[in-house]
Amino acid sequence: MKAPLTSSMAMNQMVRKARISTPFIFTLLAFIIFVVILYGQDFACTFSSFDDHQHLQTLDNSFHNSKLHPSFVERKEKKNKGKRKKRLPFAVGKTAEDCDIFDGEWVKDTVDKPMYEEWECPYIQPQLTCQEHGRPDRGYQNWRWQPRRCDLPKFNATLMLETLRGKRMLFVGDSLNRGQYISMICLLHRLVPEEGKVMENSNSSLTVFRLKDYNATIEFYWAPFLLESNSDDAVVHRIQDRIVRKGSIDTHGKHWKGADIVVFNTYLWWMTGLQFKILKGSFKDEVLEIEEPSTEDAYRLGMKSMLKWVERNMDPKKTRVFFTSMSPTHAKSIDWGGEEGGNCYNESTLIEDPEYWGSDSRKSIMKVIGEEFSKSKAPVTFLNITQLSSYRKDAHTQIYKKQWNPLTPEQKADPKSYADCVHWCLPGLQDTWNELLFAKLFYP
Repeated sequence: MKAPLTSSMAMNQMVRKARISTPFIFTLLAFIIFVVILYGQDFACTFSSFDDHQHLQTLDNSFHNSKLHPSFVERKEKKNKGKRKKRLPFAVGKTAEDCDIFDGEWVKDTVDKPMYEEWECPYIQPQLTCQEHGRPDRGYQNWRWQPRRCDLPKFNATLMLETLRGKRMLFVGDSLNRGQYISMICLLHRLVPEEGKVMENSNSSLTVFRLKDYNATIEFYWAPFLLESNSDDAVVHRIQDRIVRKGSIDTHGKHWKGADIVVFNTYLWWMTGLQFKILKGSFKDEVLEIEEPSTEDAYRLGMKSMLKWVERNMDPKKTRVFFTSMSPTHAKSIDWGGEEGGNCYNESTLIEDPEYWGSDSRKSIMKVIGEEFSKSKAPVTFLNITQLSSYRKDAHTQIYKKQWNPLTPEQKADPKSYADCVHWCLPGLQDTWNELLFAKLFYP
């Protein structure tokens, strides 16, 4: 049996313990504080909850809050109820549930906008360099999108580049998606030394911006319908009689596999042309079996094909897939109360009517998108850029771009006759699309 401790012996033992434990405790506390500071965002992500079918909620909220026919999207609350929640890839935080970043207004900003200068980004195509081609005003560059119930996270080029390290980011679609692709490169490239970046054209459809030091790529793949079509040549594709082959998404899809972040768009090419045809079989068949569906039914085919492809080929634990909604055109001034016969030419102000929507055809297409997304299990985040872009009749390239063909004397005498009211100047509106993409990627 041990001898009992005297009061002096006990006091000495407590002092020795204090001498040993106090520095240790301080060291441990300092280490804990260091770890919390360094990895605070990761901890926040770990303990955050994200819905397994968040793309459906995002789509539904976008329609509801933007007053774009909420009935287009059917809620699946019962189906989603009780599902295990998990962290989405690349997320570092979470947007408040009552915040719809697509519902807001444009605010004049001459301090932080534009986010880069046209002359600073050598990758902008001459079809989008409005200042170089004589546009006299610059006000279209000085607008910031402000959600009503929250603020957009500030675009962080360093975070984006570090996230892309060892990764592949891919934009798939038409020339409007190519504009968003170029915008993303312009937002990032200044942080990369000249010897560390290169733009490559791997083939007629694929363009690759390679970030050598990051072992990363940002790519654009030309596929205006996503499915195989007679307009798949990235250079020679101005075909009025357009044909899309049914069930052919793997023709292009085989080139998309392995991407870590994918941004799809497809809309404009379904809406233009003299006649739209769906091909059964192959373009190599001696006799082509052709269907001529309505625009809505044809577009539905495209949506179903994309969503099924994502479900089959994209791992939601590792990849993020986005779909950018239709980019509006401003071809008829009468739509926003302007003079009959006019268009976006010479427009330098925004449409102020918050209820402005545009043509009825957009509503029918938006309905198709809502119906197909609500039925799909594909993990696709919907970027609803349509309504906010509809206000921006000022932001098109108009006549201030490289023209594909020599202008006729008649065109020169009437500039609005050749104004481009489809594409957008850079820097400009499409930088905001990428701010929204950034927000949904990192703060879903």
